Amino acid sequence: MPAPKMSARLFLLCLVAATSGQASFARLSRQTANGSQSGYDFVDPLIGTRNGGHVFAGATLPFGMAKAVADVTEDNQGGYASNGSPVTGFSHMHDSGTGGASSLANFPIFVYPGCTHDELDGCVFPKTQRSVQIVDGSVLARPGYFSIDLESGIRAEITAANHTALYSFTFFGNATGNATVDAPLSPLFIMDLTDLPDTRRNGSASVDPDTGRMSGSGTFEPSFGTGTYTLHFCADFPQGNTMRETGVFVNNRGGSEPKSIVIGQDNNSPPLPAGTYTWFDEVEAGTTITIRVGLSFMSVDQACNNAETEIPDFDFSKTLAAAEDIWKDKLSVLDIDTTGFEEDDLKIIFWSGVYRAMLSPQDYTGENYLWESDEPYYDSWYCIWDSFRSIHPFITLVDPYSQTLMIRSLIDIYRHEGWLPDCRMSLSKGWTQGGSNADVVLVDAYLKNITQDVDWVTGYEALVKDAEDEPPVWDYEGRGGLYSWKNLGYIPADDFDPYGNGLITRSISRTVEYAYNDFCIAEMAAALENQEDYEKYTERSGNWINLWNPDQTSDIDGTDTGFTGFLQPKYLNGTWGYQDPTLCSSVMSFDSCYLNSGGHETYEGSPWLYTFFAPHDMASLITTLGGPDTFVSRLDYLHESGILYVGDEQAFLTIFQYHYAGRPGKSTERVHYYIPSQFNTTTAGIPGNDDSGAMGSFVALAMLGIFPNPGQDIYFITAPFFPSVSITNRMTGNTATIKTTNFDTAYANIYIQSAKLNGEDYTKNYLTHSFFLEGGTLELILGDKESTSWGTGEGDVPPSLSTNT
Repeated sequence: MPAPKMSARLFLLCLVAATSGQASFARLSRQTANGSQSGYDFVDPLIGTRNGGHVFAGATLPFGMAKAVADVTEDNQGGYASNGSPVTGFSHMHDSGTGGASSLANFPIFVYPGCTHDELDGCVFPKTQRSVQIVDGSVLARPGYFSIDLESGIRAEITAANHTALYSFTFFGNATGNATVDAPLSPLFIMDLTDLPDTRRNGSASVDPDTGRMSGSGTFEPSFGTGTYTLHFCADFPQGNTMRETGVFVNNRGGSEPKSIVIGQDNNSPPLPAGTYTWFDEVEAGTTITIRVGLSFMSVDQACNNAETEIPDFDFSKTLAAAEDIWKDKLSVLDIDTTGFEEDDLKIIFWSGVYRAMLSPQDYTGENYLWESDEPYYDSWYCIWDSFRSIHPFITLVDPYSQTLMIRSLIDIYRHEGWLPDCRMSLSKGWTQGGSNADVVLVDAYLKNITQDVDWVTGYEALVKDAEDEPPVWDYEGRGGLYSWKNLGYIPADDFDPYGNGLITRSISRTVEYAYNDFCIAEMAAALENQEDYEKYTERSGNWINLWNPDQTSDIDGTDTGFTGFLQPKYLNGTWGYQDPTLCSSVMSFDSCYLNSGGHETYEGSPWLYTFFAPHDMASLITTLGGPDTFVSRLDYLHESGILYVGDEQAFLTIFQYHYAGRPGKSTERVHYYIPSQFNTTTAGIPGNDDSGAMGSFVALAMLGIFPNPGQDIYFITAPFFPSVSITNRMTGNTATIKTTNFDTAYANIYIQSAKLNGEDYTKNYLTHSFFLEGGTLELILGDKESTSWGTGEGDVPPSLSTNT
């Protein structure tokens, strides 16, 4: 007799309770005798899986291509979401933390413990009709592992290798749908030719009647870009359980003949359900069936080879142990002292942020069918507008080897596509959000000694092309409006651009980003001793000031903010346009400045916010805004009025810009306001979506006390959240340590009073990358009041272009 639904569910609930107890005990026993921590044990991949965080919670390796997890029906950009919505399948590739449409999740597996009346068509094939509820409290996740219990009587456990997902399904009873199924426990595995956003153009699949191997291909559309991509899969079962039947399904019917199916593009929306199935003979309750899914962009044969090479023996425990070891090694370059901490929350926030910053970009080396190359190929640059600010500076610090491979990949993309990407996913060109911000990523890496096997001659060529040549369509590469940029010194709101086409919005944000892109090029030109380019791009980098309207006022709901002068749109004839300085902020029409034809002159932020964006010449900006005191007051207002939303990456730098006014203690105050008020250990524990790890890298860098000004050799010093922190550079073998005196876990003493660098007094409020390359010790004396001396002098603030300091 089949086990009834309630029995299966109760059995799973008992297992959940037992597992939860073990997890709680593990958390209590994490601290060792000397107070040091194992970072791996404090990672919670479920942080940010609710309220739009879109964090990928499943099994993967650092920067791995295979990212396997259960897919749910709602808010599912990361596949799984902690929102109680049911599961429609288990798929093998995802992005993490992205906004907009869902991506990837191709070829999901769906598993039935049995079919109603023990008939094939007693199982429901279309994903829109087959979803099954999750057993409350059953989801467990850690790096390299994900498990979930379904009310159908199934427990799914997942781990992964680089291009291969490994699933272990244990069957406790047959409770398909909402009622007990009067049928044997006879598991049916479906491989569905679909993806999460329903973009399939065509597909094909076949099943081997002797082995149960299911393989196939599909062509799909990228989620935030143009074109199509083709992906292949190869799913195998180990020998052991006997098969009952194999076949194909179309729409809501299946049959044992034929053994293959081809689906073209038609008028069905969503695309017509289709795929293959393998049906097993009756098994006993508690039986586990493993399925291995190899993936490739090249071919079905390569997908099979990837799986057979990476996981040859279907050994779940062995594969999981390998994944855990890889993650532990990757995290081990960081060491934090947590002596005196009674609660784990801040450790979990920190290590989970570090983990999320190592999910993307994804290593697709050997999987690029667009061109032949011996260079690395990374994908899911989703998007560089988000990642240049903190993700790539963080990877440069903790994993310079991977950052080197990523830089080589970007240069190779330029070599073959003709332009650096601003966004790229699934071997497709993604939409550009602002400037050509791969320029910032390349220059940041160049300044920080990312050199091994990097063709910097071609890299510099790519930067100059961004600055000088307008592509025919600049929506997905390069820059638009370059004639106006070069001749007027700004992007007009009514730009006349017969040299290329794209979305003619964002004139303010594009102007200030182009200015910073050009500054970064000037930095590299100076390093290469190219004086002519240095002077040209330095001059252009000052163009941000051309949209400064000194007379523009601002109010919130009719109350004057008390500040005058903001960036504003300007027309071709030099006259001013108008955009409310608070538009596209948390106090006015927050959702009005996205990438669409109805967008405004700023992107995902207000003129209030973009007025602060002159990262290369903060001295000039501070003077423009009325001097240090007025600048600090205006920055305070930005943070305290509700205008600023820290869930958008442009907000990051404003937290630390007090350093330029000689007020580093104010930056520390802001950091401690946002962490943990906006970053916590709940499933909704990040503001907004994670944007491929942007929020994770922000929180990790901020808690280390060394946030970068990306594109420059500058790290703002703030008090770390732990008594001491250390970073080991695997390429030099050197360790940089930041130690504190008077540290307290209540965070009363958050203000730096004085500092010593390698035993010598150090008054600057910033570091350069040499500290992390060469190693050494920075000692910080902390106190409970803002210092009036440390980091406050003219020579102590970070350099600005206009002051040459």
